[in-house]
Amino acid sequence: MQPPVTGPRSRRRRQGDGSPTRWLRIGIPVLLVLVWLAGGAIGGPYFGKVGEVSTNDQSAYLPDSAESTVVQNRLADFTGSDSIPAVVVVTADDGTKLTDAQIAALRDLATSLGSVTGVNGDVSPPIVSDDGQAAQLFVPMTSGELTDATAAVRARLDADLPDGTTAWITGPAGFTADLVHGFLGIDGLLLGVALLAVFLILVVVYRSPLLPILVLATASFALCVALLVVWWLAKTGVLLLNGQVQGILFILVIGAATDYALLYVARFREAVGEGRRRWDAATRAWRGAFEPILASGGTVIAGLLCLLLSDLATNRALGPIAAIGIAFAMLSALTFLPALLALLGRAAFWPFVPRHPVAMIPDDLSQPVKGFWPRQARLVARHARPVWIVCLVVLLAAGTGILQLKADGVPSSDLVLGQSEARDGQQVLGEHFDAGSGSPVYVLVPESDVAAAVTVMDGADGIQSPAAASTDSVSGQVSVTVTDGAPVYTAPGPPGAAPAQPTVADGDVLLIGTLTDPADSTAAEDTVRALRADLADAVQAARVGGVTATDIDANDTSIRDRTLIIPIVLVVIFVILMLLLRAVVAPLLLIGSVIVSFAAALGVAALVFDHVFRFAGADPAVPLYGFVFLVALGVDYNIFLMTRVREESRGHGTRPGILRGLVATGGVITSAGLVLAATFAALGVIPILFLAQIAFIVAFGVLVDTFIVRSLLVPAVSYDIGRAIWWPSKLWRRGVDAPTRR
Repeated sequence: MQPPVTGPRSRRRRQGDGSPTRWLRIGIPVLLVLVWLAGGAIGGPYFGKVGEVSTNDQSAYLPDSAESTVVQNRLADFTGSDSIPAVVVVTADDGTKLTDAQIAALRDLATSLGSVTGVNGDVSPPIVSDDGQAAQLFVPMTSGELTDATAAVRARLDADLPDGTTAWITGPAGFTADLVHGFLGIDGLLLGVALLAVFLILVVVYRSPLLPILVLATASFALCVALLVVWWLAKTGVLLLNGQVQGILFILVIGAATDYALLYVARFREAVGEGRRRWDAATRAWRGAFEPILASGGTVIAGLLCLLLSDLATNRALGPIAAIGIAFAMLSALTFLPALLALLGRAAFWPFVPRHPVAMIPDDLSQPVKGFWPRQARLVARHARPVWIVCLVVLLAAGTGILQLKADGVPSSDLVLGQSEARDGQQVLGEHFDAGSGSPVYVLVPESDVAAAVTVMDGADGIQSPAAASTDSVSGQVSVTVTDGAPVYTAPGPPGAAPAQPTVADGDVLLIGTLTDPADSTAAEDTVRALRADLADAVQAARVGGVTATDIDANDTSIRDRTLIIPIVLVVIFVILMLLLRAVVAPLLLIGSVIVSFAAALGVAALVFDHVFRFAGADPAVPLYGFVFLVALGVDYNIFLMTRVREESRGHGTRPGILRGLVATGGVITSAGLVLAATFAALGVIPILFLAQIAFIVAFGVLVDTFIVRSLLVPAVSYDIGRAIWWPSKLWRRGVDAPTRR
C-alpha cells in the first residue's frame, strides 16, 4: 500500500475531484458567519421594542362575528371613547366607616385623577357603599397605555390618598395591567434562564466549554432574526402579537434550534471520529443532517400552521409566528453552525476531541457490549415484546388522569400567579359592593326593543336593574323606566349639570347591567348565558357583551378550535411521515406513540395541577397548545430515530438497522430532549398561569418522549414487528429482516 499523497499534488488532486479551493473552504464559512452576525446585530435591539407592537386585550383575539366583539366595537358610539374602566376601591384602615373628611378628600382625589396621563376623561365622584366602609371611583383608562396609566394612578393615590385609608386598583384595566406586568420578564429573565439551562446541560453532555457556546449562538442568532421579521409583520398589522405568543416564540426557537444543532453536531462528531478534516467533516455532516432537520422542521411548521384554522386571533397568530421561528432555527442549524464548525474543526470539542468512530452494537448479541446505548439496544432485542407492553401500560395508566382535567376556562383573577393588586381589590370590592361593579354586562338593542330588553334584564337573576349608556354621564349608570310601553330615560350628567339624554347610535341603545357576582366567576358566566338565551326569545337583534361575555366567547371558541384542529394536526403529520418514510405502518406506529405520550403527559399534568399546585383550572387552549407542541416536537425525535433506522436498514436489514439506529441517535435524542424540556420549563418563571401550565405539560411530555417512547417503546415495537413496519415500501418487499443473533 502506498502512503497517502500530501502537499501540492494532493491539493491539486482534491481540486480536480471537484473539491473547493482552500480559499473557498475558508471564504464560504466566513461569509455565512458574517451574514448571521449582521442579522443578529440588526435584530438584537428589537428585544426591547416588542411592547410597541403587542397587545394583551382579550377582546382583540375574538372573531368579528362574536357577540361580545360586536358590542365592544360599538361601545365608543355610546360612551364617547374606547377607554377601559379601572375601579379604585378605598376602605378605612381600621374597618370602620369612612369619615366625612375622608369622603370629601376622595372627591378632590377624583378630580385630581382626571389630570393623570393615561386617564381618558372625567373620573366619577366617590360612590360610598351601603355599609359606609368603602368607596369606589370609576377611572376611564386609555386602552393603549394601561401599564403606564395604572402606574401613574397608583403614584397619585400614594401621594393624595386620605390618611387612614387604603386603595386598590381593580376592574378590567387593573387586571389587564397586572397581566401585562406579568409578561415583563420575557425579554430578560425568561431568555436568561432558558439559555443558562441549555448551557449547563450541554457542558455536562459534551464536556467542552466551546461547543455549548457555538450551539447557543446558533439558537440566539436564529431568534434575533426571527424576532426582527415578526416585529415588522406585527408593526404592519399582518400578525397579532401578545405576551403569550412572544414567550412561546422565544422558547420554541431556542429549543428547536438547539435540537437541530445537536443533530448536526452528532453527525459532525461521527465524521471527526472517522478522521475527516474540517471541510470534509462539515459537508459530510451536512449531508447526513439535512434530510432529518428539514423533515423535522417541516413537520413542526405544518403542525403549527394548522392553527390558522382557529377562530381566535391569538391562535391564528401563533401558527405563522412560531413557523417563522422554526424556519430560522432550521436555517441557522444548516448554515451558521456548519460554518462555525468548518472553521473550528475538531477544536470545537476540546478538550475531549473524538478520535474513534461511534461504537455500534455487534450483530452477535451474545458478545459483550460496552456503553449505555448498546446495552439498551441489546435489552430491546432480547425482550422486545415485554418492553413495549410494559411501556404502553405505564403510559395508558398515566393517561387516565385526563379524566380530572378541568380545561373549560379560569377566572381572570387567577391568570396571574403570585401577588395581584387587581385580584385583592376585587375581593375587597365584593365585600362592600356588588361584586361585578366596574365590569358590567352590556346589551346592545334596537331602540324599538328597549322596553322588551329592559323587562328581560329586570327579571334576570344576578343582574341589578338595567341602565342606559350616555356620553354625558360620568359613571355611565342611568335609570330606565317603562311608561305605557315606551322607555323613559333619566341619566345624571356631570356634577352640577342637568340630567342628560342617553345616546341613540344608528338606531341602537346600549343597556348596562351590574352583575351581582364577580365578572370572572362561574356564577356570572351562568347569568350571562341565561340572559343571552332569554333575550334571544324576546329580542332577536340583541347582542350581549362585556368582560364576562368576552370570557364566554373566548372559551367557547377555544373549545371549538381544539376539537377541530387536533384531528387535523394528526392527519397532516401522518401524511408527512408517510411521504418521508415511504411506508404506512411505521407512520401509524409513530402517530400512535405520540398520542399515548401526550395522553400520559396531560394525565399527569391534570393530577399535578389539581392536587399539587391547586390551580383553579386551565384555559381551553392549554390542551391544544400542549398537543401541537408535543406532537410536532415529539415527531422530531421520531424522525431523528426512524430516518437513521431506515438508513441503517438498507445495508444491514430491518432489525439490525433498528438497533444500530437506536445506538446512533440515543445520545443526541436524549441531549435534545433534556434541552427542550429545560427550555420549556423556563416558561415557569413567568407568573402567568397559562404559560406555567404549558411549561409543565410540554417539559414533562418531552421527558416521557425522550426516556420512554423514543428509547424503549418505538424501538421495541418496531423490532417486534420487523420489516413489516416498512410496508408497502421497497424495504418491505425486499424481504430482508436479518434477525440479529441473541
